[in-house]
Amino acid sequence: MSFAAATLAQEVHFITLDPGHFHAGLVQKFMYPQVDAVVRVYAPPGPDLQDHLRRIEGYNDRAVSPTHWKEIVYSGPDFFQQMLRQKSGNVVIIAGNNRRKTEYIDQSVKAGFNILADKPMAITPDDFTLLREDLSLAQQKKLLLCDIMTERYEITTILQRELARSPEVFGALTPGDPSHPSVVMESVHHFFKEVSGAPLIRPAWFFDVRQEGEAIPDVGTHLVDLVQWECFPDKALDWNKDIHTHSARRWPAQLTPQQFQRVTGLARYPDYLKADIAPDGRLNVYQNGTVNYNICGVEAKVTALWRFEAPPGGGDTHYSQLIGTRAILTIKQGEAEHYRPALYVEKNSGMNTDPQFESTLRAVIARLCGTWPGLEVKGSGGGYEIVVPDKYRVGHEAHFAQATEEYLRFLAKGKTPAWVVPNLLAKYYTTTEAWRLSHAIK
Repeated sequence: MSFAAATLAQEVHFITLDPGHFHAGLVQKFMYPQVDAVVRVYAPPGPDLQDHLRRIEGYNDRAVSPTHWKEIVYSGPDFFQQMLRQKSGNVVIIAGNNRRKTEYIDQSVKAGFNILADKPMAITPDDFTLLREDLSLAQQKKLLLCDIMTERYEITTILQRELARSPEVFGALTPGDPSHPSVVMESVHHFFKEVSGAPLIRPAWFFDVRQEGEAIPDVGTHLVDLVQWECFPDKALDWNKDIHTHSARRWPAQLTPQQFQRVTGLARYPDYLKADIAPDGRLNVYQNGTVNYNICGVEAKVTALWRFEAPPGGGDTHYSQLIGTRAILTIKQGEAEHYRPALYVEKNSGMNTDPQFESTLRAVIARLCGTWPGLEVKGSGGGYEIVVPDKYRVGHEAHFAQATEEYLRFLAKGKTPAWVVPNLLAKYYTTTEAWRLSHAIK
């Protein structure tokens, strides 16, 4: 996809649209040399907007590496129409209530804006249809429309991808079958957490899946993206031919009234959540889900889970397993790993007699040290752990800056790699098909 390049320093001007999610703030946790410090914000008045402005103010006021953003806010009821009319910037940042996100994208593309959006860009099949049209229109208008895929920047994920691209260690992906998929991705997120060192207060609408999206169409977007990015690197996928979803299901995470109050600050459920309240007063939030599908002849399974709060010392966790003909690559992030992602390599059962496996693995890791110096191979339970220096573990919040920097590089070049747009479509086709199957809609 090609679009008009932004090549001059300070030529990029951010607009923040309706920032209802803390991810909108994380895009601005750091400064970017090609982005003007003045950011126009268009949003309805209320706590979502105030939380966003406080977060940016905190970045400006911190002692270490303070930012110097200047937020100019329009908060009238016609905020969206004013943004479209005033055209006060050229890149719109969208991270908030997902019920209107596809509409925001649609109208912003039609008005001629580049867009960097938080996931998900689409939460239902109807949204996917509109997103397809918008991506086509963006290409015609030479606009850059991308989402923020932070998990691509986590070091163990990067190394899992690199090892999967090393046939002398990994071989090739086995096809698997629906009962025994060759690719498994699972994440566990938590409603109550800290962001930028402070307890996160979530808006009540976050617990309404009609506004936030359900498990697979929401956080499952990251996992589906990683399946594509790790297993089929640089390959442009065809959503209409390469993806075949088999089954999907959803089930609720439950919050007590006390937990709901703790994470939102509200003493009662709003009216729009009444249909989700169980007889015992707990709130059913359909943010647990799984989907089984075939991608380019390989069986995959993605699962997204939510719990209220992580165990002491823990946080959101990620599990990933790729089964190759020579090796199995697994990322774990449990108590045994002190809740930090760790990458393990073990021989596939058919390779147990290969005496050269360890030396081959060490040779590949030595090669990767050319890019990431300090990687090591350590024996672990009959297999191996890839030991990663702490300097590469920059943390989830820093990944937002890395994703934004890549977007800005695309913008400066005036084009994206050929696989970016096709794979974005394949991703949202998969997640919205999971929604359709889990709702048993034909």
